[in-house]
Amino acid sequence: MSNPQGKILRERLRQPELLKVPGVYDGLSSLLVEQAGFEAAFLSGACLSFARFGRPDMGLVTASEVAETVAILRDRVALPLIIDIDTGFGNALNVQRTVRDLERAGASALQLEDQVAPKRCGHMVGKNVIPTEEMVGKIKAALDARESADTLLFARTDALGVNGFEDALERAERYLEAGADALFIEAPQTTDQMREIGAQFGKRAALIHNLVEGGNTPVEQADELASLGYRIALYPAALLHGFTPLAQDLLAHISEKGDTMARRKEMLQLDDMNRILGAGELLETGDSYGE
Repeated sequence: MSNPQGKILRERLRQPELLKVPGVYDGLSSLLVEQAGFEAAFLSGACLSFARFGRPDMGLVTASEVAETVAILRDRVALPLIIDIDTGFGNALNVQRTVRDLERAGASALQLEDQVAPKRCGHMVGKNVIPTEEMVGKIKAALDARESADTLLFARTDALGVNGFEDALERAERYLEAGADALFIEAPQTTDQMREIGAQFGKRAALIHNLVEGGNTPVEQADELASLGYRIALYPAALLHGFTPLAQDLLAHISEKGDTMARRKEMLQLDDMNRILGAGELLETGDSYGE
């Protein structure tokens, strides 16, 4: 099995320039990211929970629901997809099944974390982490389960907020030794901590950071992140954080006025949506088959 998008992503991560990756959660969001010219998209487990189920990020999404979503995204877009697989949905054997299912569905990279299941958002209190050896075993199991060597594995640790900075560094070192392609030390508390992370790992692995609105992070600018040695900036909830207040405002207007006429200049029309979604191309394809 080949993974051409994974190969593209692997080659891109060999370049020093920061890779900006917005979070997506459905076919429309992934299409908008691709049309905007981004080089990759991130299927955020949090945003999948937010958008599809109207629930917070507390480990409520299942592996089959993630796999179904990946297949939908891959059917619509060609850009590399980084997939948040939370804790892998179980032990090392469950992780292997998750890897096989998501790789077949079209994942380019899989992000695995060391939280205790059920997990919760990395910027929430009350999370816990599994022993280092257990996570190392999960990483090795995930790598063994891949059908393509071009499918990347990103290892995330949430230990900083649980056991402290030194434990997080030690875990990251072990995860890199186990074969992880990129490292994500979640929720550093100071710029000095991020600088130390960059100094220790930046030349040996692609470092990942969440630029999440309202999160516990000392850095919010892509340029500063790049200067600290990071190579992947995730914007996991930017689209939903931007969309939700607009939706609330529009719904309040409809409830009060009973129409959308005063907001039409701010809205797309049906023809606009059909153009963005490629209705014309679909009709042409159908005509080519005599439909």
